[in-house]
Amino acid sequence: MANESTPTGGGATTIEDLHDDVLTRALRHLDGPALAAASCATSRLRSVSTQPHIWRDICLATWPSLRHPRLLRILPSFPHSYRSFFFDAHPFPSLHATAAGRGRLTELISAVDLYHDGAPIFSRVVETETTSSWFQGAPFRIDALDRKDLSTAALVISPADLTLSWVIIDPAGLRAVNLSSRRPVAVDRQWYTWDTLVRFATVLEVGGSVYSATVVVTCHEATGHVRELGLTVEDIDGICLNGRNSLGILGAALEGERKRETEGETEMRYEGFAKGKRQREEWTAMRERMLDLCCTTVGVSAFLSFLALVAFP
Repeated sequence: MANESTPTGGGATTIEDLHDDVLTRALRHLDGPALAAASCATSRLRSVSTQPHIWRDICLATWPSLRHPRLLRILPSFPHSYRSFFFDAHPFPSLHATAAGRGRLTELISAVDLYHDGAPIFSRVVETETTSSWFQGAPFRIDALDRKDLSTAALVISPADLTLSWVIIDPAGLRAVNLSSRRPVAVDRQWYTWDTLVRFATVLEVGGSVYSATVVVTCHEATGHVRELGLTVEDIDGICLNGRNSLGILGAALEGERKRETEGETEMRYEGFAKGKRQREEWTAMRERMLDLCCTTVGVSAFLSFLALVAFP
């Protein structure tokens, strides 16, 4: 006589036989990528794994800054609530973004989370109004931390062990993109203060030109305290864009595709950008030297011609 707990047909119990509450409890232990993979296994797993509260818990655990009251109101309005936000903000933006535009970016919300050795040490939400003439014309920069902020003063850190998430959110269009490389792409010294500059960057190609959204974390040389934390957008010549042009780049990143690449691939992207920038700088310097040489040659020739006219009237 068959055991009453055995499913009809004598087959072994499968995951499809579990109650929804049991499946939900199991899925809550997964991180975002694992949950996304599990949702592709069966239609039932997909149905259970799309529950908004599961993705809400994952997002809040991944990005502590999302506990900000305004974001708790905005994120449920995304097309598929927190699940849509995760699939926007967790992967890296594609290198080849859509054409610049997105004129409706009237406000940017930055959700910034800084970690040291995997532990969160700083979270902040920065709301930036983008329609003023001052913002449009001034060099683009969003500061999440300045020298007057002492919230991280007691922390002594190793700059190379920092990781960062900087999620830009469009509250009107309900899209988000993470502009940080997660791990540093470069660690340098500031020559006049000897502070340590930790760079996180995402490289984007928009309209045939290459740009870098760069976050620089400034750490005090003596103490290791975090002193500044700011986002800029620069072109291949190393020139920081103004607010108007930066909005075009950020809008392209928000609308573009997402790519599941490794942090190493993102670092290689930036190394290629930095190499191109150095080559442009070297070419510019050589061109300036050639121009100086030509000017000097013309000047000397003119002077010698003048002397010849004086000496041999």
